[in-house]
Amino acid sequence: MAKLIISLAQMNIALGDVRKNSKTAEEMVVEAAKRGSHLIVFPELWSTGYALDQSRELATPLNVGVFAMVATLATENRISIVGSLLEKRGLEVSNSAAFIAPNGRMMGVYRKVHLFRLMEEDRWLQPGAAPLLMELPWGTTGIAICYDLRFPELFRRYAVQGAKMIIIPAEWPIERVDHWRTLLQARAIENQCYIVATNSVGQTGDKVFGGHSMIVDPWGKIVVEVGETPTLATAEIDVDYVDVVRAKIPVFEDRRPDVY
Repeated sequence: MAKLIISLAQMNIALGDVRKNSKTAEEMVVEAAKRGSHLIVFPELWSTGYALDQSRELATPLNVGVFAMVATLATENRISIVGSLLEKRGLEVSNSAAFIAPNGRMMGVYRKVHLFRLMEEDRWLQPGAAPLLMELPWGTTGIAICYDLRFPELFRRYAVQGAKMIIIPAEWPIERVDHWRTLLQARAIENQCYIVATNSVGQTGDKVFGGHSMIVDPWGKIVVEVGETPTLATAEIDVDYVDVVRAKIPVFEDRRPDVY
């Protein structure tokens, strides 16, 4: 399957209110399925926002709580779902993006590798220890979360290992939204792959988030971009276009890793 319909669920997250956020998410999943979407991407920590001082109480293991709810939504609506949530792992909590297939199966879990100290993630959360690449019906797909966007090494690793698409759930503040837009295009251009990024929007707690969720194609062209209000954006992409771009400018054949 090369043609892929994707919905970006740009939410205004209610801080610490799992029930309210879950209701919003359910409505968006149902609407995305009505539009024929194969995949819906939610923001970072979409069920809680940065209520990290409550992270131990709000986090759940992968097979229960909001993770189980997402698996049910995926199955009922025959759609893949991804977005990051607080995951309880023993005594630790991670910022984890689980990719749930339309049959409810968890295809993989990416735990945020680069913790954002400006929002005290390093104080409350355990960093992830590995990238995640998944073989999905439309091609090899990686996941990164928010602050990871500032670390091109992770994205280059994904691309070298065959990623045709990288999904990025985020809560990126509005005062740095220009960085967000520029870096998303840069990651797409330098790695010649699709970048699918959903940001949160509006005020959550004492922070305002910047929206501008978007899909960028392997040539760096913006396929769809939304503004700074809650919305569900839907677009179709052709994943085979990655091969076309990589053949046009053979960046990966011309790399000199022996030098750098």
